[in-house]
Amino acid sequence: MLTETSLTPAARAWLDGVLGTDAWEAAFTSAGRHVGRAAADAVRVALLRAAGADAATAARLYRHGDGAERRAVLRALPHLPVGADALPLVEDALRTNDPRLIAAAVGPYAARHLDQHLWRHAVLKCVFTDVPVTEVAGLADRADPELSRMLTDFAAERTAAGRPVPADVRHALALSPPPAPAPEA
Repeated sequence: MLTETSLTPAARAWLDGVLGTDAWEAAFTSAGRHVGRAAADAVRVALLRAAGADAATAARLYRHGDGAERRAVLRALPHLPVGADALPLVEDALRTNDPRLIAAAVGPYAARHLDQHLWRHAVLKCVFTDVPVTEVAGLADRADPELSRMLTDFAAERTAAGRPVPADVRHALALSPPPAPAPEA
């Protein structure tokens, strides 16, 4: 992802002209037209950070935004004063099949605020949608035996169906403690 410091001089000048004005929300939606798609994410995140957007503002921009605007809101969440109030945005993104939104949704904000159950399912969603598990912030810290069990079951189902097991499953399993042994009958 581009950072604010990697913006082109033209994109930086446009951003500087908008920061601190009342027009920042309009600039958020039009950033792609002004600075190009490649820099739009970084500019949108910078606008949200500079405005100190609260959870209601983030939710409004997410709800009314296109995919790129939604992705920027998700990427900005760790830097905004929203606490856990923006979790519905992450949960919405994880219900989609848009790999760009899913990748943005499993960043540092999700690592900090998703409960363990939802976080495990987010990891599986990444595997199902071919989002690299390297996008999952905190994977090594949050992986647990239950995630390992879920991934092992997924791999067994794929193998039984004669389908390949994504390499990311092996990567995530390598970071997860082994599942607890099944109780004896």
